[in-house]
Amino acid sequence: MTITITAFERSPDGGKGLARDMRVRWALEEVGQPYEVRLLSFKAMREQGHLALQPFGQIPTYEGDLVLFETGAIIFHIAERHAGLLPREANARARAIMWMFAALSTVEPPIVEHFVAGFVERDKSWHRERLEIVDGRIRKRLGELSQRLAEGEWLDGAFSAGDLLMISVLQRIKSSGILDEYSNLAAYVARGEARPAYRRAFADQLAVFKAASN
Repeated sequence: MTITITAFERSPDGGKGLARDMRVRWALEEVGQPYEVRLLSFKAMREQGHLALQPFGQIPTYEGDLVLFETGAIIFHIAERHAGLLPREANARARAIMWMFAALSTVEPPIVEHFVAGFVERDKSWHRERLEIVDGRIRKRLGELSQRLAEGEWLDGAFSAGDLLMISVLQRIKSSGILDEYSNLAAYVARGEARPAYRRAFADQLAVFKAASN
């Protein structure tokens, strides 16, 4: 059965690969699974056809052997069914899943807050103070992650779905300059971006953005 994922027809990130469909594209490339992409406008994302798949009107969705939404759930499903993203050994597998949760539940929330504060709340009188507080939370998490990673190549031995999600989360803060304060984390992200599967996924999503811009 052909796998189909949904993505922005015109991504608001300017083709930088920060939209969450990029995470699913990368996972599918890592496990060598072909897929198709159904592009959606913002209007189509609020229509009943898409809401039947994704009740919150977001992207991506996954349609294949079943229908899923939420990138963490989608990537876990892909990793469970195809070799390459989760270790076979039970304890190592559990740790890789732990890092998937850590990326989405512990590291990403303050990073999302940074962009809410920077773009949605910028006209508020308390914007600067709020941004300083949020960025302090980010630095706390990045400091803890940096200490744990130390000089390691990946989070727990071989590359896994935990690394894929953690790198995808950290990419969102690159433009702020905060990531550069942690040289091992910046190098960690660069290693992920150098993977052939990542580069294929990035090229495909960038091509969509360029086509929409012409």
